[in-house]
Amino acid sequence: MRTLIDLPDAQIQALAALCERVRQPRAAIIREAVAEYLERRSTKPRDAAFGLWGSEAPDGLTYQEKARAEW
Repeated sequence: MRTLIDLPDAQIQALAALCERVRQPRAAIIREAVAEYLERRSTKPRDAAFGLWGSEAPDGLTYQEKARAEW
């Protein structure tokens, strides 16, 4: 599928320089950039929160007792 986008001249020049340096066509680099962007943005909220407390995670029972004591 073809898509038409407008880019500022500075981005076009930077993209052209990148294409020459890595010896890949512009379309391939843009497809790769879009794929990486979508991958970063598609993180599920549950996965983003996994391990949130890291090594500072409290003991589950202690946390539960503290939460219930507040009732």
